[in-house]
Amino acid sequence: MQESENDILRRVRKIEIKTRGLSNEIFAGQYHTAFRGRGMSFSEVREYRAGDDVRDIDWNVTARSSKPHVKVYEEERELTMMLAVDVSGSRMFGSVARLKKNVMTEIAAVLAFSAAQNNDKVGCIFFSDRVEKFIPPKKGRSHILAIIRELVGFRPASQGTRLSEPLRFLTNVNKKRCTTFLLSDFLEPDADREAFDHALKIASGRHDLVAVRVTDPREAELPDAGIVELQDAESGRRVWVDTSSRAVRAHYAEAWRSRSERIVRLLSQHRIDTASVATDGDYVVELMKLFKRR
Repeated sequence: MQESENDILRRVRKIEIKTRGLSNEIFAGQYHTAFRGRGMSFSEVREYRAGDDVRDIDWNVTARSSKPHVKVYEEERELTMMLAVDVSGSRMFGSVARLKKNVMTEIAAVLAFSAAQNNDKVGCIFFSDRVEKFIPPKKGRSHILAIIRELVGFRPASQGTRLSEPLRFLTNVNKKRCTTFLLSDFLEPDADREAFDHALKIASGRHDLVAVRVTDPREAELPDAGIVELQDAESGRRVWVDTSSRAVRAHYAEAWRSRSERIVRLLSQHRIDTASVATDGDYVVELMKLFKRR
């Protein structure tokens, strides 16, 4: 059932009250400290000196020269945060109190208000298996509320997922370095795996990428509920599954574990900071852990 305009506005207001409060009370200062390196434009490469941040090492130049080199940046006056938000069909799943969509919306809102407190610009990319909508970066409360409204009421043209698409778009549309949060369940099709890897490599070299993975407990394991019909939210494919079978449940859990490990490896390979949030978990705790790791 589609929400009315009044329903959407009420939800936007409710989300604003909650997430703005969290930004003021919990994340004040944390965001700035964690992302002080963002908003920096590349200037040059020089040899590593004692005291340099190892995170600034340029591994390509280091490998070619056999001596450690670091990237030198110049601070920009205008800092930018981009939110790349997955709006594919799988975001509408939730076996507990909240849908993945609702968790992504609140996290995006918290991050946007945190950026606004730091006087940063905020933009948003909505994606499925294509870029569905682009909201250019701007400052101000009314702009953030417009983003939240889209997060609440946006209806995508496609239900599929291609994680490579928002990264390609980001690389093309943002020439200056920015901090980009990729919010998704990372349920990418196998056909996009190679393209996603390539897009990650390019985007992470030009921008400060952070991955926020939102999952649901029922995606990791099936309950013993007898014979049930399952539907793929993105392809629409339906299958009957005997969940009373231990072998079936074990195969399902192993497939999920294998997929999750592949995602973690890929993000780690490209040195992308990651937070994992479950629909029955506390995203505030996970975001705080993420900020403290940086």
